[in-house]
Amino acid sequence: MMATLRRLAGKDDRGSALVIALLATVLLTSLGIGLVMLTNTEGAIASNYRTGNEMLYGADAAIERVVQDLLLVARWNDILIGSLQSGFVDSTLTPTAPFGGQLDLTALTADLQAQTDATAPWGANNPRWNLYAYGPLSSMGGLGSIQSTSYVAVWISDDPSEIDNNNQADTNGVITVIAQAFGPNGTVRAVEVTVAKTDSSEIERGQIAQRGQEELNQRARKAAVQLPGKALTIADLSVTTGGVTVR
Repeated sequence: MMATLRRLAGKDDRGSALVIALLATVLLTSLGIGLVMLTNTEGAIASNYRTGNEMLYGADAAIERVVQDLLLVARWNDILIGSLQSGFVDSTLTPTAPFGGQLDLTALTADLQAQTDATAPWGANNPRWNLYAYGPLSSMGGLGSIQSTSYVAVWISDDPSEIDNNNQADTNGVITVIAQAFGPNGTVRAVEVTVAKTDSSEIERGQIAQRGQEELNQRARKAAVQLPGKALTIADLSVTTGGVTVR
């Protein structure tokens, strides 16, 4: 009788190893799927972060490009009324976007204007945006020097702090510039700056102020260098002219 019970108990244990193996397989499969999803998510996060930074730098580069044009414009009113554009313009207002769709720059201008009108509290002094520059970022540097698929557009308006009740006339030498960069997967980054004239009658002074006195630094580098073995000399640097006088 006892032997019969042992044989029955042994038969009841058969197949348990298969159940345990199946459970272990399901568990390991779930862990593997989770790791794959985690890896894909981290990869997407890194890619989006990289793309976002690229678009931000692209918008900033567009601002720098436009500022160089603004330094050569004597009357900013021509920009505010829409009769003058940058030298950096594309051949179409409906270019193909990096994400495969199509950008409608006219509609984007209208959307920007609508958002400003809905939030700006200055009445007749509310900004009126004009599309000033637009094109692929890769064509901005020339000869393919910029490796990017992003597309940039720049709008300009009068400074809203001006209280002349005419948003198409600049009387204080200050304007507002907004640049947007469009990238893959619908990524968009924008940069807004205020640009002011340092001296409307002297373009060179404006260039020096914009470039951080780069020209003055270049002049200083051309000064005579003290040669080894020669007598020591004293050099005076003029902060007015950038010249060096050796005595």
